[in-house]
Amino acid sequence: MRALITALALTASLASAQTPPVASPYAALAGEWSVDLRVALTDPAYSKAMVLNIGTDRAITGSFYDSEILAGRAGTAQGRQCVAFRTTDGQGMYHSSACLIDGKMVGQTWAEGRNFVLPWTATRK
Repeated sequence: MRALITALALTASLASAQTPPVASPYAALAGEWSVDLRVALTDPAYSKAMVLNIGTDRAITGSFYDSEILAGRAGTAQGRQCVAFRTTDGQGMYHSSACLIDGKMVGQTWAEGRNFVLPWTATRK
């Protein structure tokens, strides 16, 4: 009986070892990004870090522009993978969203209390 249990346990462990992990549909969005925040592409370089962690429930944690992401979600539709999230600088709320296009994040941030929208792009670090 002990030999049968051992054989079953070995078979189960071998089967699970041979099963490749399922890739998250949001893996391409997760990770470290360098965000280009220039108003005009001819302006001097001005970049900030963005770190996106995407949970199995599509919830986003991480940071953007030296601020913790307070809440956010990832989603896919119309052939695009996108994120949307909220941060604060202690003075006001910032709502950001971006979609992955040709390996680059193309996004924008609305500074609710400062009355502006800033388009930006990000490349993987």
